Amino acid sequence: MPEETFYKSEIEDLDKTVKDIPAFIARLDDPEGIAGDIKLPNGAFVPRLPGFYRWMWDGEVCGTINFRWKKGTTELPPHCLGHIGYGVFPWKRGLGYATEALRQMLIEIEPLNMPFVEVTTDIDNLASQQVILKNGGVLFEQFTKPEISGGGEGMRYRI
Repeated sequence: MPEETFYKSEIEDLDKTVKDIPAFIARLDDPEGIAGDIKLPNGAFVPRLPGFYRWMWDGEVCGTINFRWKKGTTELPPHCLGHIGYGVFPWKRGLGYATEALRQMLIEIEPLNMPFVEVTTDIDNLASQQVILKNGGVLFEQFTKPEISGGGEGMRYRI
């Protein structure tokens, strides 16, 4: 996801949080995918996948990480590039937050007994590639991301 889109999404989430705190909390842990449809960057709405969302925190917000999946399969819908997505605010990058958040997320999802999870990154995002590799990621494929996800070349890893 392009950085500008990530921040716009975070600001929209914050706006929703202020307006409806109970709904925000319900979206953080939604293992049944019942918290309502999600709006894609192109304005389309799609069903929410089961998943959960975590904040990276060191006394203040550092970034976010989330996990989503379809029960009984490792397949994902086309608008969802990977099972795990994360972003670290620019002023917190390079401090190991993403590496640690991904490590902890992998531990948290172990009870789901998935044979693998997929994590994607832009082809030029060397920092994210290192985060994935440090957590046992193996490059599965290079691919062209769909326009709905910003287009461009991506790398899909499996852990």
